[in-house]
Amino acid sequence: MSVSSYEEILKYYELRETIGTGGFAKVKLGRHLLTGEKVAIKIMDKLALGDDLPRVKTEIDAMKNLSHQHICRLYHVIETSKKIFMVLEYCPGGELFDYIISKDRLSEEEARVFFRQIVSAIAYVHSQGYAHRDLKPENLLIDEEHNLKLIDFGLCAKPKGGLDYHLNTCCGSPAYAAPELIQGKAYIGSEADIWSMGVLLYALLCGFLPFDDDNVMAVYRRIMRGKYTIPKWLSPSSTLLLNQMLQVDPKKRITVKHLLSHPWLMQGYSDAVQWQSKYPQGHLDEDCVTELSVFHNQSRESMSELISEWNYDQLSATYLLLQSKKARGKRVRLRVPLLTEYASTTQSAGPESEKTTTYEDAPDSSEMPYAFGSMEFSDAASLFEESPLEEFILNNHRTNQHSSRDAQLDNTEFTLSTPVTRKVASKNHASKENVDTESALKNEMPFALPAPKTPFGKSQIEKQVQGTSIRGPAFKERQFTTVTPIKKPKNPVNTNELTTAEVLPERRCHSVELDLNLAHVDSNQKKRKAKIFGSLERGLDKVITMLTPSKKKRSTRDGPRKLKAHYNVTTTQLRNPDQLLNEIISVLSKKQVEYVKKGYTLKCQTQSDFGKVTMKFELEVCQLSKPEVVGIRRQRLKGDAWVYKRLMDDILSSCQV
Repeated sequence: MSVSSYEEILKYYELRETIGTGGFAKVKLGRHLLTGEKVAIKIMDKLALGDDLPRVKTEIDAMKNLSHQHICRLYHVIETSKKIFMVLEYCPGGELFDYIISKDRLSEEEARVFFRQIVSAIAYVHSQGYAHRDLKPENLLIDEEHNLKLIDFGLCAKPKGGLDYHLNTCCGSPAYAAPELIQGKAYIGSEADIWSMGVLLYALLCGFLPFDDDNVMAVYRRIMRGKYTIPKWLSPSSTLLLNQMLQVDPKKRITVKHLLSHPWLMQGYSDAVQWQSKYPQGHLDEDCVTELSVFHNQSRESMSELISEWNYDQLSATYLLLQSKKARGKRVRLRVPLLTEYASTTQSAGPESEKTTTYEDAPDSSEMPYAFGSMEFSDAASLFEESPLEEFILNNHRTNQHSSRDAQLDNTEFTLSTPVTRKVASKNHASKENVDTESALKNEMPFALPAPKTPFGKSQIEKQVQGTSIRGPAFKERQFTTVTPIKKPKNPVNTNELTTAEVLPERRCHSVELDLNLAHVDSNQKKRKAKIFGSLERGLDKVITMLTPSKKKRSTRDGPRKLKAHYNVTTTQLRNPDQLLNEIISVLSKKQVEYVKKGYTLKCQTQSDFGKVTMKFELEVCQLSKPEVVGIRRQRLKGDAWVYKRLMDDILSSCQV
């Protein structure tokens, strides 16, 4: 598999660790270069997808048309000859399923909070003419505000004759499938979704499935009978609602319309469930449009027109991520590494367009949360993994960026501007750096829009760099042809240093090959244009030498990682991490679970009698922020969620949890 297959995504995003795998897809944590926002990048191999390729197209088309506060947002779609990249909203809370595991089962009050959000999302989906057809806790993610986001629209349907049009495709997960699907009858998608929502609510309230068995045919028989146990802790009102949703006859099933104001969902609430979207695409945020207008030296009107095309390209992603930043109280600013002219490398033709320089807060260095979700295909046949060479190169690309940024931050001072933002002012701006980098990285900027109507002239740029500010009170009334100056250091040595546009250390390269070669170009060579392309093998040799870990780095791996408390982390009674690790290994051996040990992390998998990998998951012994508290971090990567839950219960109960 060619390293160049990642070239396109690396123009816009920094790739980090894999946070989910399954079928023919993997999900990596990423960071958008211009906004600094975290994203989840779903990577699919087109050749491996085969007959599942139309399903991916279905998912993309649906997510482009659905915009709702409880649906995971699609930001960007990149398709190359070999891969499809879907850039999605990052939900650090992981799957709702994992949350159920951590709680065993949810209280009625907490289940109601989540279920109102599920009803809101499905009511909206149905109002747009879609049926989801694969509702389950694994397809609901928890964002940083503890709200649910619906994902995986690969099996959704939008009947041409409307939502009352009958469907025939039997799809979804067996445990959540409605009786009419199992019987092979024509069915109405919205009615099948209600049944799945009933199974989902039962799982929230009980911590296990209403229709479950190791034998799939036995599961089907139970579903068609519609018989399930009612645990003693279920309230009469919960029991009644489940009965209304889990009706074998779809015509007797409650509808979404009646769910919106159902007495069980209204308990503790004065209003019915609000299902309308809170951010329809017809309305554009003025601040986000303004920032993009300044960035591209375009009028607000022309920028609004370009955004409104919703091509789900770099412009769409940048706008939506700026909007997300604003919603979370962050400054609406773009992170730009340098001031230079650049030509579009992502569009087929068009004149050159210049970029203005603005300044952004220091990157968030908070700890990465644990999971995004498995993003599995229900009928996955095999696991798609990148080659060790490709993984190494991607990791190196990330390491180079981080080491460069860390070196820069060592020479910076931080000034708190608001409670939620930080400004960084560099102490060492040399005018020659701007000239050198301009010549070296020309034509390597992330993206370009059509040429502005009033393009920058050289004299304009020189004038603006000498201190012109546009962030004053009359900002919105000015023409967008100026540059934001960098905040001055407290103790200036040379006034020329203060007027030079800052060059951030995060150099953005079009390709990994270019990055590998530039990593070893000395300061004199940087003055020339960066067109040095040595062989990949020679570059790798240099990188391996450069990245050989020091003794200091190795010593940090002697103990377990320190993590914040999280529902994906289970605390234990044991205080010795090595003892806990040995306990886990002992249980895995008894359960015939294969594992690979890497420090305090165990990469585990199970196989069928025929050698097919049926489940993949990670277990990590970690140190919690509280003193002398050791825990187990767990993450499912592939396999049946409820089989995984039973295995986790056995492992955790055997490890003195």
